[in-house]
Amino acid sequence: MSKAKQTGGSLSGKKKKSNGGNVVLGPVRKLEEHVRPDWWRRIFNSMYLKTDADVVEDLNITRNEIDLFSGILELKPEETILDLCCGQGRHALELARRGYKTEGFDRSRYLIQKARAAAKKEDLPVRLREGDARKLPYAADSFEVVMMMGNSFGYFETVSDDMRILKEISRVLKPWGRVLLDVSDGDFLRNNFQPRSWEWIDKKHFVCRERSLSSDSKRLISREVISDISRGVVADQFYAERLYTKEDLSALLAEAGFSNVDVHGEIVTDSQRNQDLGMMQRRIVITGRIRKQWTVKKSCKKDKKAVTVIFGDSGKPDPLKPSSVFDDDDYYTIDRLKSALSDLSDYEFNYLSNHDTIIADLRKFAGKTQFVFNLCDEGFNNDPQKELHIPALLDILGFSYTGASSQCLAFCYDKSLVRGIAKEMNIPVPEAFFIEPNDSTFNLPFGFPVLVKPNLGDSSFGITRDSVAYNHEQLINAISMIREQLGYEKPILVEELLTGKDLSVGVIGNSLTSYTVLPVTEEDYSEVPEELPKICGYEAKWRPDSPYYKIKSVAADIPQEKEKFLTECCMKLFERLEVRDYGRFDWRMDDKGNPKLLEVNPNPGWCWDGHLAKMAKFAGMSYPEMLLAILQAAEQRIELARKPADTVCESSKQAA
Repeated sequence: MSKAKQTGGSLSGKKKKSNGGNVVLGPVRKLEEHVRPDWWRRIFNSMYLKTDADVVEDLNITRNEIDLFSGILELKPEETILDLCCGQGRHALELARRGYKTEGFDRSRYLIQKARAAAKKEDLPVRLREGDARKLPYAADSFEVVMMMGNSFGYFETVSDDMRILKEISRVLKPWGRVLLDVSDGDFLRNNFQPRSWEWIDKKHFVCRERSLSSDSKRLISREVISDISRGVVADQFYAERLYTKEDLSALLAEAGFSNVDVHGEIVTDSQRNQDLGMMQRRIVITGRIRKQWTVKKSCKKDKKAVTVIFGDSGKPDPLKPSSVFDDDDYYTIDRLKSALSDLSDYEFNYLSNHDTIIADLRKFAGKTQFVFNLCDEGFNNDPQKELHIPALLDILGFSYTGASSQCLAFCYDKSLVRGIAKEMNIPVPEAFFIEPNDSTFNLPFGFPVLVKPNLGDSSFGITRDSVAYNHEQLINAISMIREQLGYEKPILVEELLTGKDLSVGVIGNSLTSYTVLPVTEEDYSEVPEELPKICGYEAKWRPDSPYYKIKSVAADIPQEKEKFLTECCMKLFERLEVRDYGRFDWRMDDKGNPKLLEVNPNPGWCWDGHLAKMAKFAGMSYPEMLLAILQAAEQRIELARKPADTVCESSKQAA
């Protein structure tokens, strides 16, 4: 709920009857003496909606606030949001109108009923619940975002009660979840509150207000006397709200376990009636992010499939990352994966990432895990040339696992080798030539422009805007940059620069069981400055400050016969290179619209915002569903490999 100006409590001292029959007080010496600790239980009712209507019933104010808050939080459609202390649901309903998955929670039964009626009238899918914010009825790790808007924080008698709310918010947020508080500016109110005011709230009612600071100056005490011109005084109510400063709120959030605490300026609200705005006049907007472990879920189910997940080692340097270490984005990506896997109720996952102990750790799971989900695309000890060491190790230890074998990874790590295999299969590739480490002279067998890149590697290592050469001098500079600045001493590949559509094809499954070819995606370069070459290299994946970071993946707009050709070529390569369970194939068209193969990516990036996940989304698959499809593809392949040869042949015929 959002309390703009009024709240209530019991009366004490000398009492008298009003003309309307209500018991009211006359003048009082100290407002603070008349505030009940639980004043917030009683007064969020129909009269509250009248006294505060100039703010809480103004749709334009609500829309403007949601515009601001959604921008600050960078809300995404797939995220689940809790509007805590939602009142009559003005923010929750507006979020739902915009397509966000939103729940509302409030102490006032009257306001929750109003919210439910409004949601039903507009057919909005908002779940609304009643209860105490200090003890939320939600499971741990339920929401990506919790928002507490309209000055709904600071009602309780003690700071410890407010801390209980923040602790509950921390509990129900998923790891890396965000909180937003919209709270009255305590410093401003302490120095600028109006001791007395009155206003008409409609043609029949007016309200008189008194205010004073509490004895410790940490709360603002208010009294509202609401009168009906025909019935007399209809309400005489007292309330107190804590005056938090920016520093106070930052400290509270930090104590509750939140990091990345930021104050995003202030909101200054204008009343339609140009009247007293009280606690809503100037408010602080502050956000924080919770870093925590996923809550271990207890389950009575005994028949879950045990799967061991292997990652790169976050405790070791990673030469392919800009800072050479795992940063917050990497940890967030891992947590998003764990969140998605936790939705797969038929599985139980264990996670391994310490490469110093990985052999001993795997041996502990021998006979206890059904298979390994190999997500270590960083390579053993985060060495990209040792990506194939992980599946080799799993083979030696006798584990079944998802994705490519060590042989497939070795093939596809060598771009020139893949080019040769593709040409042998009559699959088109760009014109190119090979430069050995000791080559000091060479002849370019085709014209400029060209793209210069390391022959060995992935994650677009060594491919930047400077990799494009339009003349011999730029070509020499590009080669020198790769060799000297990056310390790369392996062969270099020089390709013709293709300038047509930049395409990717994703496949999940196996030819002997079943497979799905995901919708072809295309890189949208419309926001890249015209003077820059249109390539999706290292900067697009790792440099948020680069103009290339604005490249987006969209559903490809290509003729049907081209899409069919791409699919046929990809499936031939899938089988020839022994890709398993999932793979990605990168293509680029020339200026005449002819597609040519660039790379084959077995075990492609598995992150929630990666190319494969985007393709899956275009196919109507959520991130958890994409991961499930990969796991099921591996299961089917592993099970088929255990069957007698004649059964395998029969399955192959059925798949064909």
